[in-house]
Amino acid sequence: MPAMSTAPFRDEELLADVISRLIGDARHVAVGNASPIPATAALLCRARGGGRPYVSLLQSRKHNFFTDGGRELFDCAGQGRIDVFFLSGGEIDGAGNVNLVSIGDHGQPRVRFPGSFGSAHLYYVVPKVVLFRTEHSRRTLVERVSFISAPGTSGPNIYRPGGPVALVTNRCVFGFDRERQRFRLDSVHPGHSVAEVAEQTGFAYDCPETVPVTPAPTGDTLRLLRETVAPQLAEVYPQFAAAVFGATAH
Repeated sequence: MPAMSTAPFRDEELLADVISRLIGDARHVAVGNASPIPATAALLCRARGGGRPYVSLLQSRKHNFFTDGGRELFDCAGQGRIDVFFLSGGEIDGAGNVNLVSIGDHGQPRVRFPGSFGSAHLYYVVPKVVLFRTEHSRRTLVERVSFISAPGTSGPNIYRPGGPVALVTNRCVFGFDRERQRFRLDSVHPGHSVAEVAEQTGFAYDCPETVPVTPAPTGDTLRLLRETVAPQLAEVYPQFAAAVFGATAH
């Protein structure tokens, strides 16, 4: 059993470690654009597994077998050949719905987001979708999203092999119960509290009597992140790798 870490770690390292454990024993993990922390987690999982899972980073030349961008990604997911994907959103609600379009009147929105870009398709067909948001506030985690870009749940008469399994934020980890169609609080990150999570969350969720603290990354995990993963990450996310790890591409 690896020793518990007493070394300082950054929030990004904690979140990458959390997400890598959610990936589990997947065969193929795909990571979309502008997702440096999920990409870090996927590469960490591969480093731990000695080459498994296969990791596809859409912005990478080295870590991507797709040659035709999103079209191949969607085909691969539809064939059941992607086990884990990641989604975020301007808004996420308690049913796992994601808003990537806008807030306010659709014709004249107060806020406009980048767009859905096939997220609904991937949400339906990828078995494990990890939701991720680094701003945990009532502005982002809302009772009900203003626009449903990708629905978290479907009716019983709809075949749907995919959907959300968890929501990871900068404060905590929520697991998602697909049968109950709602989140539960699984752990709270070091330095945060159950009361703080309740205050900053706009949707209702299940909360056990005792909520554990999210485990800190071990010394072995930090070494893998800093010595093995960071140089690989620098090819895809040079600014992120430099800011978090002080790493540059080889």
